[in-house]
Amino acid sequence: TAGTRRARASAQTSLHVPYGDGEGEKLDIYFPGNPSRTFPVLVYIHGGYWQCLSKDESGFAAPPLVSRGVAVVAVGYDTAPKGHMDAMVLQVRRSLAFLVKRYSGIRGVYLCGHSAGAHLAAMVLSTDWTEYGVVPDIKGAVLVSGVYDLEPILHTYVNDALNMSREVAQRNSPMLCVTPAVPAAAACEVLVAVAQHDSPEFRRQSQEYGQALRAAGWSVSLLDLASMDHFDIIEKLSEESYVLTQVGEELPSSL
Repeated sequence: TAGTRRARASAQTSLHVPYGDGEGEKLDIYFPGNPSRTFPVLVYIHGGYWQCLSKDESGFAAPPLVSRGVAVVAVGYDTAPKGHMDAMVLQVRRSLAFLVKRYSGIRGVYLCGHSAGAHLAAMVLSTDWTEYGVVPDIKGAVLVSGVYDLEPILHTYVNDALNMSREVAQRNSPMLCVTPAVPAAAACEVLVAVAQHDSPEFRRQSQEYGQALRAAGWSVSLLDLASMDHFDIIEKLSEESYVLTQVGEELPSSL
């Protein structure tokens, strides 16, 4: 996309950095112009109902953040039908562990995901990091028009490519694996954003997931964006004046 091309032209980038051996296991990293010893990083996980789009369309959010000293990382993962839901969740978790091991300058990780990407970002929040040998310092998550309960999808066309069983849907539903906020997580600000014109199911899930997180001790804000729909809500992320970018600006100031 034009936004990604602009970002790649203007920022110091490392493209297609492998975080594993799989074909889709690659990251695009947009570094701040003058990365001092330490910098916060925003990790963006794309949507596309787990079966389309890629990290290559994900650079649009980089320029306004890179210009403020924030690195932006677009995560690639194997979409369906090649990718299985369990595998995608694992890939995104592994990509984060790789990032913080590889770049010692990272001080604070912020997650952002749209739609299926918000689902994957939410699954990252419920990770037991003991088996990864590292605990990423996740300071914030911006979950945009996400899916937090996969069961309603089982009987829709979306599951044709995913081919999920009920067990797979349940163990990969953020709503069903909210973990109590450990002390580190208590400092993590979670923003659950939904569009006015999102479907009632998206709106219901965002509300219920936000409430479930809050009940488990997480710090949660719900943002309901007027006159937006499921798609333009994320495009607005790259517009400097927009509310989510403002949230992005707030992020580094909390470090």
